[in-house]
Amino acid sequence: MRYPVAIEPGTHTEAFGVVVPDLAGCFSAGDTMDEALTNAEEAITAWIEAALDSGLEIPQPSDIDALRKTHKAYKSWVWALIQVDPSVLDDTLERVNISLPRRILHRLDAHAKAAGESRSGFIARMALEH
Repeated sequence: MRYPVAIEPGTHTEAFGVVVPDLAGCFSAGDTMDEALTNAEEAITAWIEAALDSGLEIPQPSDIDALRKTHKAYKSWVWALIQVDPSVLDDTLERVNISLPRRILHRLDAHAKAAGESRSGFIARMALEH
């Protein structure tokens, strides 16, 4: 999946600004074009993860040519496409095998039980909260 981004050209005193029109409020910047694009990829991934964690729908990427025609504010900006790793959008359950010392496992299970959760659910919630 590739999201179109509008890039405000930088100068020797100002960073390159990046806006992701399909993801409301998603933006980034960088001192170089390469840094701006790398930071935009990180911003898109973070935006999608936060939206998924909140139960929101993820908008599909728009056609870049359609965006260029409809977003006149970005007329003098450069357009690019940012590739998003599809695994970021994948909520498929996957069985994993981990090894923990028994004392840690015992503590983990006690916390999960106190929270009224399964071990897996507790681990997933803790990962999402941190």
